[in-house]
Amino acid sequence: MDTAGRPDRRALLAGGLAGAMAALAGCASTRAATPVTSASPEARPTTPAAAFARLMEGNKRWVSGKLHHPDRDPDRRQLVAQEQKPFGAILSCIDSRVPPELLFDTGLGDLYVMRTGGEAVGPVVTGSVEYGPMTSGTPLIVVLGHQRCGAVKAAYQSIRDRKPLPGNLQAIVRALQPAYEQAAREGGDDPVETMARAQVRLTATNLRSNQDLAPLVSKGTLAVVGAYYSLDTGMVDVLTGAPS
Repeated sequence: MDTAGRPDRRALLAGGLAGAMAALAGCASTRAATPVTSASPEARPTTPAAAFARLMEGNKRWVSGKLHHPDRDPDRRQLVAQEQKPFGAILSCIDSRVPPELLFDTGLGDLYVMRTGGEAVGPVVTGSVEYGPMTSGTPLIVVLGHQRCGAVKAAYQSIRDRKPLPGNLQAIVRALQPAYEQAAREGGDDPVETMARAQVRLTATNLRSNQDLAPLVSKGTLAVVGAYYSLDTGMVDVLTGAPS
């Protein structure tokens, strides 16, 4: 058979495969060059009132179930990887049902969060709360108590019955003693809830008058808010110190 002038079948196949590979490579490079876009992060609140409003807007979304889940993607992770400037510092209880980042619908890098049993405070905790306002200009501190606080209930019963708690739990009892005494003076149908709210108010007042934080409060660059979270409704109510 005369094959002169006919293209080699193997050469045709090889050429076709090479062309297909080149086309695929071109598509891949085009996709790689296309930038990945995402929603722009919300501007960081710089005043106590703006920071407080941002938190309360987030809590409204939590209550209604219309969450935004802001700033929780890889782009945000990269943005805050080298530097953080949270707009709020939250001192809350260790209770598993009261995660501040969720109930305020905030994102990565938005909040400093300190959690202790019954918002018990000592030098290390106070220093941790001070960190944001004193190093990165965080304009808002929130002391967040909550409904049916187990730590407050245990401390109340320990003091009332004069039965110390085991191990280092007794340190929580000692830290909550002033709130117990305040609740005893106030009275009420539910002394544990009264004590929990008293703990929030006393802690917020102490932080507000702290020798390092008080000058920032006086200048209006920092607000210290006492707030209370309802396990039943998901709502945060302000007890003291809401910025105007």
